[in-house]
Amino acid sequence: MFLSSYENKLDKKGRVSVPASFRSHLGSLGYNGFIAYPSFNHEALEACSQDRIEKLSNTIDSLNPFEEKRDFFATSVLSESVSLQFDSEGRVLISEKLLSHAKIKNNILFIGLGKTFQIWEPKSFEKFKVAARKKAYQNRSNLKWDNNLTGEKK
Repeated sequence: MFLSSYENKLDKKGRVSVPASFRSHLGSLGYNGFIAYPSFNHEALEACSQDRIEKLSNTIDSLNPFEEKRDFFATSVLSESVSLQFDSEGRVLISEKLLSHAKIKNNILFIGLGKTFQIWEPKSFEKFKVAARKKAYQNRSNLKWDNNLTGEKK
């Protein structure tokens, strides 16, 4: 899983070192990189493994081929997606277009979200995190715990 948050700097060539735990997880899935695309919801980048973007593509493909929303999703996600491969030092080169969407200039914050992760400009994420924590608190009753997940007997 992708967990925790890590801040790194862009180098002069626009490369950034991806957290070792994220590289390790992707490597365990058989990947030497990840897919990134502009977030719909935030000035951030969504990032995932190749199999995750394929699942998303299959979901888009399952929509009616004659409805506009299929084209909207395909254009907004798939045409904007970029495959980023790790170099020998575990860095990736993020395009100026993606960096611009996330308003990233120098520092990059990698945010683990379980099966996916996001890439943020650190100050932007701090603002979002305050609002997210408040909303999570307000909606905490929506999280239902299944005792079967803990191995407890009913």
